Amino acid sequence: MPGIELALRSTRVITPEGTRAATVAVADGRITAVLPYEADVPPGARLEDFGDDVLLPGLVDTHVHVNDPGRTEWEGFWTATRAAAAGGITTLVDMPLNSLPPTTTVDHLRTKREVAASKAHIDVGFWGGALPDNVKDLRPLHDAGVFGFKAFLSPSGVDEFPHLDQDQLALSMAEIAGFGGLLIVHAEDPHRLDTAPQQGGPEYAHFLASRPRGAEDTAIANLIAQAKRLHARVHVLHLSSSDALPLIAEAKADGVRITVETCPHYLTLTAEEVPDGASEFKCCPPIREAANQDLLWQALADGTIDCVVTDHSPSTADLKTADFATAWGGISGLQLSLAAVWTAARGRGHSLEDVVRWMSTRTAALVGLDSRKGAIEAGRDADFAVLAPDETFTVDPAALQHRNRVTAYAGRTLSGVVKSTWLRGERIVADGEFTAPRGQLLTRTP
Repeated sequence: MPGIELALRSTRVITPEGTRAATVAVADGRITAVLPYEADVPPGARLEDFGDDVLLPGLVDTHVHVNDPGRTEWEGFWTATRAAAAGGITTLVDMPLNSLPPTTTVDHLRTKREVAASKAHIDVGFWGGALPDNVKDLRPLHDAGVFGFKAFLSPSGVDEFPHLDQDQLALSMAEIAGFGGLLIVHAEDPHRLDTAPQQGGPEYAHFLASRPRGAEDTAIANLIAQAKRLHARVHVLHLSSSDALPLIAEAKADGVRITVETCPHYLTLTAEEVPDGASEFKCCPPIREAANQDLLWQALADGTIDCVVTDHSPSTADLKTADFATAWGGISGLQLSLAAVWTAARGRGHSLEDVVRWMSTRTAALVGLDSRKGAIEAGRDADFAVLAPDETFTVDPAALQHRNRVTAYAGRTLSGVVKSTWLRGERIVADGEFTAPRGQLLTRTP
């Protein structure tokens, strides 16, 4: 192993070929080889032996609202990336809205990057935004390195990021398809939302009725039709409606270039268990019933759903009022996503290899980072999480790193303790102790 600086050893290393005992060689921040467990480590190289703890590739979370600058009382790059690192996430891609300004022009992207540069504990990339009036800005943003473009098909919740109607969606989609970009979509139909009952108040059942599955199903059907017509590449964000799964499966079989994500809260929380007034559980689209959740898990298993991301969307605690109609909709999950998904996955017979595929390998591929991220193999960045998969912990909001420590997981006992997280061969957090920020700002690879 000439020239290596670091060797990481475990009896359980998750590689693309499966889980095995191995020694992972690292030099200049990259993995140089995955070697037999007993491989000799040359003089001068540091050996880290994790015993039976699992060495897995750092997670890649492609759906995070950092809100910095502009709404930094909600969240910021310093706190969000610390929470991510504590949860085994080594790369995130920041959503274009909830910050001020939103990432909808090259100048706004430059502002975002300047703010993030000195605060990022992990690697950070950026989505652009597609608005009714910024079609002219899409190609410049693409050339400046955003990973794709987010659009809403219903009101976003913030005035500075309006949604697209079907004609505006077609214009943006055609422009993005013209330069080979990716359009990612919050798919809820505004007309179905407008005609749903809007009772308000603390009862979760009333909130659930106000965001029916049909709103997702209709929006996704329209998105598929547009993507098929324009030969565009599209991605459905935070799928919660299992009723849309047959539409998606058929579209994939027909060759439509569509991918789909879901989120830990849809896979681990159910409508039946949400207490009235507990708006820490509010998100849009909403957490649905247990039977719906079972079908989401089946779709993950068969590949209809491609990946799992957090949709970390925090706010200040005062915005989480007891009225579901007026409370801010968003679940804060960065630090807990790996443990939450692993806890539920193992109970359903899935492996850690499955979780890595959903939360690292496929998310890296979604944004074109799969030559660098998402797997433990030679040539990739030396980004790792060290996980004790059988250790449990009870979620204490006071122990969380994100700025406003409100969580729907409070008091839950989860399996999977992240012992340390590594970024390009440097340990950035271990046992709750963090290094100075080492994250890089990422751009789309041409």
